[in-house]
Amino acid sequence: MGKTKKKFEFSKLILFVFGLIEVGVVLFTCYMVHMTCDLTPLAYLIPSTAIVGATMVKNYYEKAKRENVIKLKKQYGVSLSQEDFTGETY
Repeated sequence: MGKTKKKFEFSKLILFVFGLIEVGVVLFTCYMVHMTCDLTPLAYLIPSTAIVGATMVKNYYEKAKRENVIKLKKQYGVSLSQEDFTGETY
């Protein structure tokens, strides 16, 4: 029997890559603070990347929630509505 290779989701790849970038920014900021003895980058670089990262994670979880609702409704034979796809209530 052939093994099926599970496809890696693109949204997870984006989260992983951005996580690496965020860690790189934090490490670079800490290095530059040490070298220049100036704490100003701490006030700008780290919070800006953390806000973008938090927004990405929040949106990923919302997307996964909608996908799981659709998958479970299909599995149990419940009819789908527009709200299941958009997450908005009308």
